[in-house]
Amino acid sequence: MALDKEQIAARLRQFQQTICEAIEKEDGKATFQLDQWQRPGGGGGDTRVIENGDVIEKGGVNFSAVYGELPTKISGALGLNANNFFATGVSIVMHPSNPHVPIIHMNVRYFEMDEDQWWFGGGIDLTPHYVDEKQCEWFHNQLVAACVKHDPNYYSRFAEWANDYFYIKHRGESRGVSGIFFDRLNSKSEGKSKEELFDFLLEVGESFAPTYTRLMNENKGKDFGDLEKAWQMHRRSRYVEFNLVYDKGTKFGLDTDGRIDSILMSLPPETGWKYTQFWPKGGAEMKTEEILKTRFVPKSSK
Repeated sequence: MALDKEQIAARLRQFQQTICEAIEKEDGKATFQLDQWQRPGGGGGDTRVIENGDVIEKGGVNFSAVYGELPTKISGALGLNANNFFATGVSIVMHPSNPHVPIIHMNVRYFEMDEDQWWFGGGIDLTPHYVDEKQCEWFHNQLVAACVKHDPNYYSRFAEWANDYFYIKHRGESRGVSGIFFDRLNSKSEGKSKEELFDFLLEVGESFAPTYTRLMNENKGKDFGDLEKAWQMHRRSRYVEFNLVYDKGTKFGLDTDGRIDSILMSLPPETGWKYTQFWPKGGAEMKTEEILKTRFVPKSSK
């Protein structure tokens, strides 16, 4: 029997549970709180939020499966001639309390108008407050491993896509050290079956928990002070700017009358915009900013 939207949604819902369990175990203190919601136009989701943990200050793992009439602004933006849609996915953002633990984001999703019009999209990217190049290389190597099992060109292709996508144009800098990003993958674009493309999506999703829990473990015990917290607030402000101005998931959620609190779950619990800020010359803060201004390029892509 051909893979259908209900099977895809059910498997993505399993992701949500697995990832929450892994994050809770590594955090060691906080647990996810479940908030179920219904969308007036059709469908709904489960928002799971973790707050005030030993490692995670605020994080969310959201599952949704929504359907109904396709808003005109969405059909026009996507160049579609369709009246109805179905969309399901899992979206994750983690904001740690320790500035040495990086922010991470992942999204895996499926969109369908009818059995002939469908695609997969998603990606995973890392936003360190302080760029540790060795750890960033390791992060990218995990993505190489996930991609190469499905297509030898996927990593280079999707890493380049991520570099272009996770870029704050008005600041002239990358949001973080990137990762992979892909969208509108279907049989026509990839020459692969729906089952093969879903296997790739699952591979990306399954890489999240072991990758991020290791980064949590390696960095959660590092010392920090007022300077590092001030820098963290500064970098968080950049994250907010990207999500509110450029992020396609945010725009899609708002344009389809999604649940506002769940859509904006990606924002950190605390941040700030000071008119002028000065950082120690030659310090780790300026090194990170220099890397983000010129874009981090992993050895994996060289």
